[in-house]
Amino acid sequence: MASILEFLLTPEVPNVAKDLPEKQFEVKRLSKLTGQKAVFTLRALPYGKVQEIRQMPDDNQEAQILLQGCAEPNLRDGQLLAKYGAATPLDAIYALLLPGEIADLSMEVERLSGYRRRTISEIKNG
Repeated sequence: MASILEFLLTPEVPNVAKDLPEKQFEVKRLSKLTGQKAVFTLRALPYGKVQEIRQMPDDNQEAQILLQGCAEPNLRDGQLLAKYGAATPLDAIYALLLPGEIADLSMEVERLSGYRRRTISEIKNG
């Protein structure tokens, strides 16, 4: 039986600092409004980014998690900011998405990052 170190050295175990998990999620309200699927591609956050966000005021954390974890669409795009008259990407998020949508999308970024789910299990002897 291979040791855990030998297992961790195999090519199948990715470097999550470089290869962050991604998933796509549809925002149903926006899909209904536009008549086409409004799909957001979300990506896990690296450790350093999570620590940065934890230092921010609680009232901005969900939107910051979404901003940092949204690979597509580009929530920092100048055209998006202009459409909503937003001074910052966070302002655009607040103008584009409902609070529950922000919460749901940020929760999915957290799940991709290993939070809000059980990621370990105890090994029982015997």
